[in-house]
Amino acid sequence: MAGVRNLRQVEAADRARLLDVSHYDINLDLTDGAGYPGDRVFRSTTEVRFTCTEPGATTFIEVAAESIRSATLNGAPVDTSAWSAEGGLSLPGLAADNVLVVDADFLYSSTGQGLHRSVDPVDKEIYLYSQFETADAQRLYACFDQPDLKADFTWRATVPAHWNVISNMPRESEGAVEGVEGAKTVVFARSPRMSTYVTALCAGPYHEVRETHDGIDLGVFCRRSMARYLDADDIFLVTRQGFDFFHEQFGVRYPLPKYDQVYSPEFNAGAMENFGCIVHAEQYYIFRSPVTDFEYEQRANTILHEMAHMWFGDLVTMRWWDDLWLNESFAEWASHWCNTHATRFTDAWTTFLSVRKNWGYRQDQLSSTHPVYTETPDVAAVEVNFDGITYAKGASVIKQLVAYVGLDPFLAGLRAYFGKHAWGNATFDDLLSALEAASGRELRKFSAQWLETAQVNTLRPELTISDGKYASVTVLQEAPAEYPTLRTHRIGVGLYDLDGDHLVRRERIEVDVEGARTDLTQLVGTRAADVLLLNDEDLTYAKLRLDERSMTTVVRHIGGFDNSLGRALCWAAAWDMTRDAELSARDYVTLVCSGLPAEKDINLVTATLRQAQAALVMYADPEWAPTGWRQLADAAVTALAAAEPGSGFQLAWARAFAVAGRGPTDLMTLQGWLDGVDVPDGLRVEADLRWEILQALVALGAAGPDQIDAELDTDRTATGEREAALARALVPTAASKAETWRRLVSDHALPNWLQRSMLQGFQHSAQTELTAPYAAEYFAVISEVWAHRDGDPAQEFALLGYPSQQVNEDTIRRTDAWLADHPGEPAPLRRLIAEGRDGVQRALKARAKDGGS
Repeated sequence: MAGVRNLRQVEAADRARLLDVSHYDINLDLTDGAGYPGDRVFRSTTEVRFTCTEPGATTFIEVAAESIRSATLNGAPVDTSAWSAEGGLSLPGLAADNVLVVDADFLYSSTGQGLHRSVDPVDKEIYLYSQFETADAQRLYACFDQPDLKADFTWRATVPAHWNVISNMPRESEGAVEGVEGAKTVVFARSPRMSTYVTALCAGPYHEVRETHDGIDLGVFCRRSMARYLDADDIFLVTRQGFDFFHEQFGVRYPLPKYDQVYSPEFNAGAMENFGCIVHAEQYYIFRSPVTDFEYEQRANTILHEMAHMWFGDLVTMRWWDDLWLNESFAEWASHWCNTHATRFTDAWTTFLSVRKNWGYRQDQLSSTHPVYTETPDVAAVEVNFDGITYAKGASVIKQLVAYVGLDPFLAGLRAYFGKHAWGNATFDDLLSALEAASGRELRKFSAQWLETAQVNTLRPELTISDGKYASVTVLQEAPAEYPTLRTHRIGVGLYDLDGDHLVRRERIEVDVEGARTDLTQLVGTRAADVLLLNDEDLTYAKLRLDERSMTTVVRHIGGFDNSLGRALCWAAAWDMTRDAELSARDYVTLVCSGLPAEKDINLVTATLRQAQAALVMYADPEWAPTGWRQLADAAVTALAAAEPGSGFQLAWARAFAVAGRGPTDLMTLQGWLDGVDVPDGLRVEADLRWEILQALVALGAAGPDQIDAELDTDRTATGEREAALARALVPTAASKAETWRRLVSDHALPNWLQRSMLQGFQHSAQTELTAPYAAEYFAVISEVWAHRDGDPAQEFALLGYPSQQVNEDTIRRTDAWLADHPGEPAPLRRLIAEGRDGVQRALKARAKDGGS
């Protein structure tokens, strides 16, 4: 990790044993001294009060500053000569009671870590947001930056007078700065105890909307230039629904007096659960042009995910990062549970399966797979574990745990856990003990089986039918040879019959699957169904297969299921089979083109279209892929014509056509849409859709830099600049690719949004020959790039810069050679590169299947 101390778990445990931190008083000056916003650095003065159990001992505090002006411990100067941002500041000769004051200059960030500074291209106003997880609070103030050294906080910030400032607690006072016209100092109420990584400060001329619900002061913020797009009413609606539901279910009220949600530009993740001051990614959740219910549900899910963290993560916090999974898994489960029961998104578990769980399955089959619970030796190791196992697989385990112990006992245990550990730190063992006490069930075996082993099982039906009835039905459970664990699965088994074009569930049973074979004797003698669906209702975490009779029915009637979750399970099975080279990519694309236009769940349509596109990019025989793109484009045109004008389905299929349409007529149609010619009735070709269409045209050589510049002239916003940068990276010329690569490699200070856009546009499935030379370049520069960039930008370069679309043995050989020649590179970097290899290896097998070899 560049620029911060990579804290080791053993150091954190020793420091937690030694110290008890009571209070931070943080005083920030975010001006240039004359009332204007600061440019490069800001001043931060921190007073920390803490006790020491061993007077005379030495410890250290993290200070990832540019320079320290002064530091005193109990009134005496602290020697700062050996201080460094990466090493921290040594504190020798501690007393029983200590007061440390550190006055330092810190750097504003452009990487999304620490205190991020962005300039709005519309009005040139400055906007700041903080992002501290996992250990970046030290980039803004001196602190003991680990989750189990909680303290109270008082924030003070001097800012330009027209700025809004938001922190964890309500504003207590604000006043003019003596002798400085145009500046003010804002003081916030003292907070209760919290961890450093969930403290927060956002500042700038943010537009603000407020209301009160159930005694909680609610706020929503965005940049002024985005205020006309802010649908605060819908955000407040989901927020109110979430609070009402969680208050009732958790039995513990949200503990702070206010709850603010700040929609900030250039945020790396989707959102962050700062206590009482949530930061959301503006680019994902403020909609400048029409979107589908898929986007609205994703926003609702994120709102509820971060809200669940107020209890699970903020009120009760993990002791160390090896329980990160529990934070994220719980919030992931709780958000979908709440969405299903408290909002209009009642099919949220379908979305969980089709979007989130597929992410977990993919992650779990990489060479880097790890148990849900994994030992975390240091902070650097945490950064790459914000993955599909930590979130989606973990949430699937929580969902199964709820089914295993029962919802009421689960909630009783949860309430006891909150009551016992409020404002403190806890471990998964603490939660497990509370659940065992509430349910009366022994859960250690469950924990060991599901949380301490890696990879995913496959469940496959084996059946015989005699005289139209089942003579035998067996569930076969498989595990990869290198991860041979066979788990206990609580699953539903659904029997579906055809009624015309409809598949109606006749019966559903629940069974426990154990070992390699589980006979379902209760189905012997039962009339055979047209579809026998394992894991009906999606209770367990496992890949599924269909028997031949059921698969034949599903291929012809997948849209006939009487519930979206049943359809989602079948779509997921088909996708798994494609990725595992059991179903050819061309057959999968054909299934999508025939079955998806009738689908009435927008989340399934969106997720499955993305998978069909991925199949054509990665898994289809390159000789056949143009035929597949043609099929998908034609299906999109047909579905687009049949969709209700102005509907989300019309927009989803229009987006699909923009990606799939690659012939001259398609490109003329897309250009016509941009020019307002022959636009389908009801389709609003505005801001974001315009950029999607233009980027497709640029990638195929049907539009160029002049058209990009012209489009940017009509959308001179932060989003417009981001999309224009992506479009420029897509320009299919050798000179353009060379310049994009030069900037990506040589400019270590690229803002996070610009690096991401350039990386996203650099590789394209229609440009694999053009970018082939950069496979060797990637391996030549990756070590240097990693060494000179902060965590998030370094990871993004390693992930998105990997030559993933060079699907050939040469890429495998280059990867193997780099891994063999660089054994000393950081483990997170080696992991990301190995994961890139996994993707190419899987694609090679799938292409061989699709090509018939």
